[in-house]
Amino acid sequence: MMSRALRLGASPFAAIGFAAVVAIQLSAQQRPVEEFFRDFSAEWARGNPNLAIQTRYFTGLEQERLERQLTPVTRTWREQRVEVARRGLGELRRMTRGGWTEQQHIAADLLEWQLGVIADGAAHEAVSSFPLEQFAGANVNLVNALTVVHPIRTEADADNYLARLAQVSQRMDEAISDAKAQAAKDILPPRFILRSTIAQMQQFIAPPPAENPFVTSLDQRLAAAKAVTDERRATLRAEAARIVDGHVYPAWRRGIALLTEQMAVATDAAGMWRLPGGAAAYAFQLRRHTTTNLTAEEIHRIGLREVARIEEQMDAILRTLGRTQGTVKERIERLRTDLAYPLTEEGRTAIMADIEVMIREAEKRAAAQFDIRPRAPVMAQPYPRFRENNAAASYSAPPLDGSRPGVFQMPLRPDQMTKFRLRSLVHHETVPGHHFQIALDLENTAQPQFRRVRLFGGIAALSEGWGLYAERIAVESGWYEGDPEGLLGALESELFRARRLVVDTGIHAFGWTREQAIEYGIEPSEVERYVVNAGQACAYMIGQLKLIELREKSRAALGDRFDIRDFHNHVLLAGTLPLDQLERRIDAYIRLRSTGTQ
Repeated sequence: MMSRALRLGASPFAAIGFAAVVAIQLSAQQRPVEEFFRDFSAEWARGNPNLAIQTRYFTGLEQERLERQLTPVTRTWREQRVEVARRGLGELRRMTRGGWTEQQHIAADLLEWQLGVIADGAAHEAVSSFPLEQFAGANVNLVNALTVVHPIRTEADADNYLARLAQVSQRMDEAISDAKAQAAKDILPPRFILRSTIAQMQQFIAPPPAENPFVTSLDQRLAAAKAVTDERRATLRAEAARIVDGHVYPAWRRGIALLTEQMAVATDAAGMWRLPGGAAAYAFQLRRHTTTNLTAEEIHRIGLREVARIEEQMDAILRTLGRTQGTVKERIERLRTDLAYPLTEEGRTAIMADIEVMIREAEKRAAAQFDIRPRAPVMAQPYPRFRENNAAASYSAPPLDGSRPGVFQMPLRPDQMTKFRLRSLVHHETVPGHHFQIALDLENTAQPQFRRVRLFGGIAALSEGWGLYAERIAVESGWYEGDPEGLLGALESELFRARRLVVDTGIHAFGWTREQAIEYGIEPSEVERYVVNAGQACAYMIGQLKLIELREKSRAALGDRFDIRDFHNHVLLAGTLPLDQLERRIDAYIRLRSTGTQ
């Protein structure tokens, strides 16, 4: 817990003399960097119980204590986190770097970048996110923290789950208070975001409490773990239902009531440009997510160029299939419909079974392009029903202790219930995409622990760029040979990311409406995702284009010495980095291999 002086922004040196200040600064310079990484990272994890639980960062009593807590969602808590980041950044910058290893330099450069993003983002925080929204608001994250991330292997895990569940209503009320404070400053979500969020929250509280995901997830995972008797499981299930009925549902109703009030004064203007300081905040979000200094106009132009290139390729393949009538978009929509699964429980079962087969096939095929791979397994599961309409396919990393696998979650709403693009989606989220990169990061013990678990956040330009690059690898490596529909799906997935460059910048910098974005070829739930998560959609293609550029640079420089598996090893073992820092690592790899060193 910080002192009152620090919380109020006073100098931490205000009450001590000059000599003591000098002593502290010298101590910081002389402090071993590994000790700084260890202590500062532990402090960061300790201040965010959800993060500590997600990563299983600690062991023993300290981890057990944190696993009974639910991270606050107050503005005060976020401000304190920024203060911690600034303090860590100051200490890191005061250190002398003589005698450091290469890995220590890389880790320090990364941490300096990450803490700088946290510190710089504070100026834009008020207009960069909404406390309650359909994609990543408290109404979503609170549920995910317990039903997906919280471990359920023992009776103690279940007791901790109930302790955290009892705090959910307080956290929801914190988000409601935050949303009211935003509204007082004329910062409101667009009307269509409010509408989607209300509908999602109403769906969440529609079932009887005993059938709510907070209860069913606990019960199902306890049954699978066989950790308690049936009688004890029934008691735990009943206690969870009691908390949901008496505390969670009333809190959700309070949130719905607030958003309903806001509907009366909100508009459908979607972009950050409409908010006070919104233009500067969007420019920051683009820098943060792409790790470049590309402007919205430059990214918009890249998107238009890539859309034209990919559509030309797709048109040629569609014509070989006899699909010649209409625009590429119209012909793809017909193909998507032709390859749809039935909108039944049997159809839902079938698509998840097909995903399982696709993951295992990809694991076998990847041997030709990758000679390192994670030890952790990966599994697929559908999103809970209440999230289907708003969720995007996602990957959750395994924790340090290996207590669960990597998890690919799939939203089984009607527009996703098709074989079209399914294989490329699996490649992106699992093998050789996110699972290969993120789980390998976790298992790379040469890195400091904060890097392994992405303690200070992921870097979308590399993580999502890698996911899209993985889709390209499957195309280039012949995984779609004899499957033109599958190849079209992979190209359409790339086209989707190119269109996102146009749409994200269009919405937030150029005044596009929701309807314009949909007409351009992006489905409504995705458009709404970009509205509340500005800039993130631009990371995918910007990152992929940089990875392709670095690969071809390596190929040209090394000639016969170039090995695709060796290149992939160096990218993956470099860990998650901003794109300019990754480029420096690849330049070093080229110099190393140019000498013939293996």
